[in-house]
Amino acid sequence: MTADARSPFLSLHLLETLVAVLPVRDENGQPKSLVYGGFERHMITSQARRRAERVYARNRANAGIGALKGRSMGTRTREWALLTAAELSSEHGWEKEEAVTTARAVIEASGLKFGDPAKKTVANLTKVLIFAPADAGTRIARHIAENADELRPWRDSYLAGQQKASKKPRRGAAKSAEEQENDDAQAATESGTAGLPVLPKGTRNAVLLAIAPRDAVDIALYGRFLAEIADSPNVDGAVQTSHAFTVHAAEQIEDFYAAADDAKLDRKRNALSFLDTADDAGAGMTGYQSLISGTFYRHAVLDRRQLRANLRQAGMDAEEAALAAEAEFVNAFVEAVPEAKKNSTASTGSLPGLVLAFEGERPYNYAAAFQNPVDENPENSGGEGPAGQAAVRRLMRHHLFVSKRRDDLRSARVLTYAPEIADLLETVDLTGAVDVVDSIEDLTP
Repeated sequence: MTADARSPFLSLHLLETLVAVLPVRDENGQPKSLVYGGFERHMITSQARRRAERVYARNRANAGIGALKGRSMGTRTREWALLTAAELSSEHGWEKEEAVTTARAVIEASGLKFGDPAKKTVANLTKVLIFAPADAGTRIARHIAENADELRPWRDSYLAGQQKASKKPRRGAAKSAEEQENDDAQAATESGTAGLPVLPKGTRNAVLLAIAPRDAVDIALYGRFLAEIADSPNVDGAVQTSHAFTVHAAEQIEDFYAAADDAKLDRKRNALSFLDTADDAGAGMTGYQSLISGTFYRHAVLDRRQLRANLRQAGMDAEEAALAAEAEFVNAFVEAVPEAKKNSTASTGSLPGLVLAFEGERPYNYAAAFQNPVDENPENSGGEGPAGQAAVRRLMRHHLFVSKRRDDLRSARVLTYAPEIADLLETVDLTGAVDVVDSIEDLTP
């Protein structure tokens, strides 16, 4: 089916139940939450969801799996200078120190800001994350190696100029050590390329081309924003993602844990006298962790027109690439799970209770179906029973109600991995409105 025969927007809605997990945390290590309908709800941020889905699709493509196998994908990192240096060392025989200083100088002179040179941990990292095609470092390294005779003297002059600029005395009133440190860091950053030898035009063009979106399909899907270099193109993403939230009021537990010290226990087990283990009582380490459980509603939209526009600008076969990107996006939306604390909670093994997909002339968000939180208490007169099944009833009722009033909604399909929800769907009259499918591939026409 061609793009012209389909609606411009694909809306996805999903209900999933997670038990004793902590997929995303705030700055205090606590679960994130929001207040909706007058009640606090647990929240999984759209950023956490989007990254999980983007990385899931990228890893599959790189492994030769899925609709995007073999296609170029992106990497979001601050380490482009280090990646370039690693390529210079491994593929072009440069010494490590020279490779790092050259890569940083070239990329910095192209317009990207780096961390404070006096701090080793950030000196060779860009100030912001750069989302660029995964082979950007390889391309920059190849250009540097091919133009080494020109770039080595330029680099030496550039570094000498930076060193000279950093030694200039600064006028003004006496400042505290902290203020002076901040000023020094700012001056080191702002010195950037000002008053320094200009990077050869051909090299700057090579760097900008390397970090340009080019044919990275995930950049076309999720977009990118790079403000530091005005002439490096930004991309308006084709995917819109909402924050996921629980359909019921938030509840969490503070889980006390005690970790055993293997060496201490071995010593105690093999002791010849109780005096040998007098200091070995107690756990090796104790602490608390917050865990949450609940049924979450989440939602995403694919703008098919924006996706094709992004792919065309990248010089790709827009229709073929768009169909592949859409298929992998839907797959990642269903399959990917944020990996925080995955080993201690097994959260990534979760499957959604229900996925609803349909097309329309505009996006449709059904969060309003859960403004009144689900009441699971069977003793209450308004109790709706288990949240997972109650949420399915609400979501389907909401969609059928909207469908009667919006004639642009079509190709609605649902997928479930829960037998009790499959039984529930059989009790709802979906004739002519929604098709029940058995696979992710069948969610979209």
